[in-house]
Amino acid sequence: MRTTLTEAAKAGARSKGTYLSAQYARLKGRRGSKKATIAVGHSILVATYHILDRRLPYEDLGADYFARRHDPKRHAAKLVRQLQAIGYNVTPEEVEAA
Repeated sequence: MRTTLTEAAKAGARSKGTYLSAQYARLKGRRGSKKATIAVGHSILVATYHILDRRLPYEDLGADYFARRHDPKRHAAKLVRQLQAIGYNVTPEEVEAA
């Protein structure tokens, strides 16, 4: 089972524009490719369990899932605090959408 999940995780990591590829890319930089592959395999296993348990079709969260789950205003406030902590004076201004 581990071999099959690992192969599925590698295939999911190579796919474009999916949650699994975004998760792999996000984890690979911090943990390395092997641990990222195992984490993606674990996500596939958990998703499979829930699909079979709840009898629902698989719905991909999308490649932008990790960016969408954070509030942009809170993120901007955090960045301002970080810049102020290292000695910069920052006044954030909202930019009009083009």
